[in-house]
Amino acid sequence: MSFDLQVNGYNGADFNSDDLTLDSLHAACLALEEDGCEGILVTYITEEIEVLCRRLARIVQWRHQDEVVARVVRGFHIEGPFISPENGYRGAHPLSAVRPASKEAAQQLLEAGDGLVRLITLAPEQDSGARVTSFLADQGVVVSAGHCNPTLEQIEEAIDQGLSMVTHLGNACPLQMHRHDNVIQRFLSVSDRVWCCFIADGVHVPPHTLKNYLRCTGTDRAIAVTDAISAARLGPGRYRLAGWELEIGQDGIARSPGGDHFVGSTATMPKLEEVLTEQVGLSASEVHRMVEVNPRAALDVL
Repeated sequence: MSFDLQVNGYNGADFNSDDLTLDSLHAACLALEEDGCEGILVTYITEEIEVLCRRLARIVQWRHQDEVVARVVRGFHIEGPFISPENGYRGAHPLSAVRPASKEAAQQLLEAGDGLVRLITLAPEQDSGARVTSFLADQGVVVSAGHCNPTLEQIEEAIDQGLSMVTHLGNACPLQMHRHDNVIQRFLSVSDRVWCCFIADGVHVPPHTLKNYLRCTGTDRAIAVTDAISAARLGPGRYRLAGWELEIGQDGIARSPGGDHFVGSTATMPKLEEVLTEQVGLSASEVHRMVEVNPRAALDVL
């Protein structure tokens, strides 16, 4: 069964909402299991530290109360707030809550997560001297680069200090960049040293582009994630992700108001497996590696 490292919501439940209930989370977890997903990391996008801590503590408590939630929610992925403030790289994350990385803020998040913060996405250029990266890696947290535009030197320094992953490579960057020296090419150049995650829904990264990326990374170091939001598994309509109200059209694509960038995905793991098999042309064993084996290996939960 698959393991998804990036799930913001599912089956109508927005994990980033203060209105989330245990009943809706329970139903989302049952839906995930029905879709062949054995475990997930509940993913929180950029918010004020105290808000993130409150949301972390809430689900920590619910795991003690509900065996289905405890079985499916294996931990947390905190995507921000230590990301780039630059337009294009920041994506849909609120600028007001973006901040440089600090050990104090990171420690608050770890304490609120009660040992369940498994993955933190940050921008290496927001972590001076890669000190927070080193601190988190020493605590057993997987540190991933995302929503960022670091130099190659900053990337290499971060890897030396414990960075081990790249979040949704090929996304969270401007539509127009330098043709050679850009964040995608920089991370591909070190892809033998990190796990590379891709939103393999056929939309965020076109299948022919994903083919090219996988020729660089190989499937041995590649991970497929859904980046699912509350609309995943459901049809067109109005849904929420944190403070965003999203209109999902007949094409099933989640776009920001105005349509200038994607805001998560409506994909399920079965959809990803279909895209990887039928459109990218991977073998069954390669797909198995990307959706089942590698996510667990990256978190050391084999």
